[in-house]
Amino acid sequence: MKKIVTVGEILVEIMAVDRGEGFLEPIRLVGPFPSGAPAIFIDQVAKLGQPCGIIGCVGDDDFGRLNVERLRRDGVDVSAIGVDDDAATGSAFVRYRADGGRDFVFNIKHSACGATRFNAAAAAIVESSDHLHIMGTALFSASMIATIDAALEEMKRKGGTVSFDPNIRKEMLDLPGMRAALDRDFRRCDLFMPSGAELFLFSDATSEQAAASEILGLGVRGVVVKHGADGAVYYAGDGAIRQPAFRVEEVDPTGAGDSFGATFVTCWLREMPAATALKLAAASGALAVTRQGPMEGASTLPEIEAFIAQAGSSA
Repeated sequence: MKKIVTVGEILVEIMAVDRGEGFLEPIRLVGPFPSGAPAIFIDQVAKLGQPCGIIGCVGDDDFGRLNVERLRRDGVDVSAIGVDDDAATGSAFVRYRADGGRDFVFNIKHSACGATRFNAAAAAIVESSDHLHIMGTALFSASMIATIDAALEEMKRKGGTVSFDPNIRKEMLDLPGMRAALDRDFRRCDLFMPSGAELFLFSDATSEQAAASEILGLGVRGVVVKHGADGAVYYAGDGAIRQPAFRVEEVDPTGAGDSFGATFVTCWLREMPAATALKLAAASGALAVTRQGPMEGASTLPEIEAFIAQAGSSA
């Protein structure tokens, strides 16, 4: 099977127990949970039994060890995860508001995540891989952008494929080098995986269909537009396939899109029919929200298939 590699932030997430507005008073917290969008993505890939690895960096601390051991246990190649002796592992504190929104306090750019480099270990894991997955959240610093650029160049040089999930917050678009990096990654990807309005980051079209058609005309092989609770749509040269979302009781939405993306990319590389890949991905994303903690809802393929069968019998 083809090996998937990703690059980016590895951190812990600590969550407020009670809903509320921000962190301006002492509150109950739960965690730490292994987290970071690329780490969540690659953990789900591993749970599906696909060879995979990640390029990143953690601190020489319990938070770092928690992440590395979790990824290793689930089958991720952790040989390109560096350990920084001077900086702490990245962290994110999150609180859910009554309206369903979230407030975050991040320590990423100035944590050990910022020490990620395209070193010998990173070059080796890219050389052993067939596919690179890029996430916009990882483009938070000049050094990380340079690392991703190097990995992308090597993957394309050796004839591998690339998927790109912008996964970007509006406030990040003003970071130095962010927009240019997004454009470079978009223009060299084979599979584009935006969420909702992110589709229009690279198109002046006014409809989803027109934007997808424009992007496909640039040479992208497939476009997957994620719409959360409204499902997803896959666009390719032979038309569009729509997949409704599976209805579940949401416990924690963090990581749902990353699990969806991981499952779709894995199925796409296994050359499954697009409709099958989309359904499995939607089920994976649905299962991800049923557990508290970004990686805790990651599922194996038999678990995903059993969930789909149960959903079909109860429909």
